[in-house]
Amino acid sequence: MTPAISPTKQATALVVIQIICFAAAGLGSVATTANIPTWYATLAKPSWNPPNWLFGPVWTVLYICMAVAAWLVWRQGGWGQARRPLTLFAVQLALNAAWSWIFFGFHMPGAAFLEVLILLAAIAATAVAFWPKSKAAAILMSPYLLWVAFASVLNFTIWRLNA
Repeated sequence: MTPAISPTKQATALVVIQIICFAAAGLGSVATTANIPTWYATLAKPSWNPPNWLFGPVWTVLYICMAVAAWLVWRQGGWGQARRPLTLFAVQLALNAAWSWIFFGFHMPGAAFLEVLILLAAIAATAVAFWPKSKAAAILMSPYLLWVAFASVLNFTIWRLNA
C-alpha cells in the first residue's frame, strides 16, 4: 500500500501539473497566434472547419482535463508509482506542443499530419497506461483523444486542399 499524500502536497502537485500543461499550451501558441491571421487565413479549408474563436476555449478545457488526469494518476503513489504513465503523458504533451510548431510555425501541414498521427498514438497509450491507476484519469483523456482525432482529419484535409 502506498503512503498517503498530504493535502498540501496534493494541491501543490495539481497546480504544478496545471502549470506544466499550460506552459506546453503557451509554447504551442507562440507558433500559432501570429500565423492565424496571416498564413492560416490564406489556406483553403473545408466547410466544416470550426471557427477560429472555438479553438481557444476547447483547448483550455482539454488542458485542464489532461492536467487533472495526470494529477489523479500521480495521486496513486507519486512519481515512483506512476513513472511509466506519467512519462507517456509528458511525451504526448511534448508532441502536442510540437504539432503547433510544425503546422503553424513551419507551415508544413503534411509533416504535421504525420506528427499528429504519432500524437494520437501517444494519447491512446497514455490513456491505456492511466486506466489501471485511475479509470477517471483515462476517461478524462477521452475528449482530448477525440478532439485530436478530429484535428487529424482537419489537418489532413487542409494539407490536401493546399497541396
